[in-house]
Amino acid sequence: MRSSSRGMTLIEVLVAFVILSVAMGVIMQIFSGGIRNARLAEGYSRALFLAESRLAAVGREQPLVPGEMNGQTNLDLRWRVIISPFDDAGAAEQLAMPVRLYQVRVIVNWSEEGRQRLIELGSLKLGLKQ
Repeated sequence: MRSSSRGMTLIEVLVAFVILSVAMGVIMQIFSGGIRNARLAEGYSRALFLAESRLAAVGREQPLVPGEMNGQTNLDLRWRVIISPFDDAGAAEQLAMPVRLYQVRVIVNWSEEGRQRLIELGSLKLGLKQ
């Protein structure tokens, strides 16, 4: 006489274990990818904050004269500010204005996960003729 209730066979247990292992591997990949993306976003946020602050400093803390300035923060962020006269096709001279437009570019670069990252902001600022 055979019993109608039977347990799981060894093959069924092994198949369930393999399915569970594959699912856990996929979940771990997704989790580690999320952590990597969060770390990358943090680096870009810091660089953007530095670029915005350097751009805002031009004409206030830093004189608005053509040239370059560069520096580095303690977080391994390297920045460069480039100020050049904006090509307005001589409009400032035609209107006899004592001011002119300057193009200001801020470049911030850093190394993360063995790759060079870069962010660049640009703006036009109004300053006195040189």
